Amino acid sequence: MKNVKSNLDEMQEAKLLQIEHKGCWLAFWGLLAAMIVELFVFGVENMRYFIGEWIVFMVLCIYMTDACLRNGIWDRRLKADRKTNLTISLIAGAAAGLIFAAVSLVRYHSVPGAIASFALLFVFVGICCFLALSLTAREYRKKLAQLENDGEEDA
Repeated sequence: MKNVKSNLDEMQEAKLLQIEHKGCWLAFWGLLAAMIVELFVFGVENMRYFIGEWIVFMVLCIYMTDACLRNGIWDRRLKADRKTNLTISLIAGAAAGLIFAAVSLVRYHSVPGAIASFALLFVFVGICCFLALSLTAREYRKKLAQLENDGEEDA
């Protein structure tokens, strides 16, 4: 593909990157919110109503994770350590548990069922998230070490 000269100066280019960044995160959180609302409206058993959004959401997640790992980027503020991974996993587990407990309570009007849904999702999502973050953090550290070694060889 041929490189076409940009009509933007450096300030406009930086502003465009900022706009694209915000737009990407708006799409990410908007899709997640839409799927949560649809979960309440249609329920898990009718996932066919929002499978398209789920596919777009997952492609976006996979692309962003892969692109960041390939470039040795983790996060602006968070560290790739066990404490952070555990904290994020507990938050994710609690959020998933609360969402499914609320759906269970609204659909079946059973408090014990809602509590069981919360507990099950909290543990399952928490463990899965912690494992995924730990594996991803390990890959990040490997890539970062490789990039640092490549930088030293160039010097």
